[in-house]
Amino acid sequence: MMDSKYKTVLLIDDSYIDNLINRKILESSQFADEIVVMDSPVKAIEYLDKCYDEHMMPEIIFLDIRMPEMNGFEFLQKIKQIGGVNSADIKIYVLSSSLDPNDLKKIETNNLITKFIGKPLTVRALEDIK
Repeated sequence: MMDSKYKTVLLIDDSYIDNLINRKILESSQFADEIVVMDSPVKAIEYLDKCYDEHMMPEIIFLDIRMPEMNGFEFLQKIKQIGGVNSADIKIYVLSSSLDPNDLKKIETNNLITKFIGKPLTVRALEDIK
């Protein structure tokens, strides 16, 4: 059981199965009071816009990289335009199965990304998040 608990976590992944598994892991480890799941980065941007207006930003975002309408890197570019989205306020964890060296380099050099976590999400990976 974990002792650190977050208020809101946002999970962004186009895979229904991955979202189902990751939500269960987050719930079973009591990682957050609220787990918001978005299957589209476009919907997630709209959600974050609304959250910013209501001063209710999630503390953590788990972001997939490879998605059809907009990839994770394009999502990161877009959210820079939303006030209140910076690495001090929101920790962004790339949750991906991609081992593409280009993706890994982009993840390493993006200052909005806190860390890369390989899929699937595990309780162990959550325990490493402080």
